[in-house]
Amino acid sequence: MTASILVVGDVITDILVMPEGPMVRGTDTAASIRPLPGGSGANQAVWLAAMGVDAHFAGRVGAADVTRLTRYFEGQGVAAHLAGDDEQPTGTLICIVDPDGERSFLTDRGANARLAAEDLPAELLEGHGRLHVSGYALFAPTPRAAVRGLMDEAARRGIPVSIDPASTGFLAAVGPDAFLDWIAGADMVFPNADEAELLTGHADPDAQIAALLARFPRVVLKRGAAGAIYAERGRQAVTLPALDVRARDTTGAGDAFLAGFIAAQMRGETPEQALAAAIEAGARAVGTIGAQPAAMNG
Repeated sequence: MTASILVVGDVITDILVMPEGPMVRGTDTAASIRPLPGGSGANQAVWLAAMGVDAHFAGRVGAADVTRLTRYFEGQGVAAHLAGDDEQPTGTLICIVDPDGERSFLTDRGANARLAAEDLPAELLEGHGRLHVSGYALFAPTPRAAVRGLMDEAARRGIPVSIDPASTGFLAAVGPDAFLDWIAGADMVFPNADEAELLTGHADPDAQIAALLARFPRVVLKRGAAGAIYAERGRQAVTLPALDVRARDTTGAGDAFLAGFIAAQMRGETPEQALAAAIEAGARAVGTIGAQPAAMNG
């Protein structure tokens, strides 16, 4: 496989909020607050580049941020193909991190929700061995049409497509059947346990995998503290435990996990090795603050 990947997804400024105690409605709560680079697709591209992959990223940002963000991506080793939006700013997300590391989001997708077909020309696929799509790019009609067009072009060129479902909240809003139709033709999906339950209607991981394998050749199931499972049609599933780490911030952990798996796969490693690399990357992410390796300062 050509060791180059095109990632399509969101660019977001994460406003990371870490309250020092329980939030009390109607008054002040002391907190650590910092802006950090984010967006699921952007996170994945930066993690992939940090792991030695020739990573390209395509997305839409506020026009005023095109130059700054292009330079930022280049500084992280990612070739950025950013469209500028004159009406909407770059997306912003409030990320509230609980003491146990769990996070909740308030999301304004901004320019991301206006990703258009002209932002994703077929030429973007040239030279790449994989197209990866963050599910966030599929939840609004205009970006969905643009991304589906690029996925169809990838299929015509024989380029495999992988999908990260990205958000249980948005999945529930659009409906699992619709989402599964939108990602038809993908060769590999990366749901977490909650996303897999929504997509299949099953709580049991074996049942989830069986249902997803009926639609997709390969499934990588992220199960948090319960580890992860790789499953492929016609071969024995691989199950590995999670590493024992203290979770400080789970933001971007799934993105790091995905990048770890794909990077290992593109190096020609076995599924077992790729899954181990994914778990290690996810563990690194939850043990530090921020969604991207560049943002992590321990």
